[in-house]
Amino acid sequence: MMYLAQPDQQQKLEWLDGGQFAVLLDSAATDGQLTVGRFSVAKGEAPPYHVHTREDEIFMLIKGAALVWSDDQELELAEGGIVYLPKNVPHGYRITSDTADLLMICTPGGIEGMFRHAGRDMSIPRPEGFEISKDLMAEAADKYGQIIVGPPR
Repeated sequence: MMYLAQPDQQQKLEWLDGGQFAVLLDSAATDGQLTVGRFSVAKGEAPPYHVHTREDEIFMLIKGAALVWSDDQELELAEGGIVYLPKNVPHGYRITSDTADLLMICTPGGIEGMFRHAGRDMSIPRPEGFEISKDLMAEAADKYGQIIVGPPR
């Protein structure tokens, strides 16, 4: 069955370093098949170096530039570039442009739970001093099959 979510129907979450993650399609909308999300982030944004145990991940850099690490490789991802990151392979990235717009697709779905667990729903007023602590990030990662293997690069 088709599922359509207009921009005003997509959940927006505050994420790492004040960035934004929009849940475009979640596992409920895709019968568990995939999650599609979009990041709007600033220079220096970088998740911890991590491993997905449940899903393969694809990033498309719509706008901006980034460094991507996968296992022992370091690659530059240019605007319009796309990268496939298979599950069980450690990876991470760092935004090197002033801003970036990234499309993320994960299959199967479910990873949006991690973002919802640790992120802040932007439709609710921001609590003073809000931050995603390392403990909350680790808890969310563990709950949704992510393994943090090191600090951001």
